[in-house]
Amino acid sequence: MTLLELSVEYRAHAEALKERIRLLRARQAGTRDPGERLALEGRIKLLGTMLREARELAVLTERYYERGYKRNAKYTL
Repeated sequence: MTLLELSVEYRAHAEALKERIRLLRARQAGTRDPGERLALEGRIKLLGTMLREARELAVLTERYYERGYKRNAKYTL
């Protein structure tokens, strides 16, 4: 698998995470139980972090070999 192909996988993963976050937010808006709302908020926060990282990795793998591309320092040695 090439890095460009991997970037497509990261983008698909990001879309799945985005959809799951949307579903959890809808569920959170529909519940009145404070405990469940808090639990859902924690899950949404974690999925949000995963979404951000999937997007960052998609860009990194997509543009890895471009000259002049300034890589995210978070993902370099």
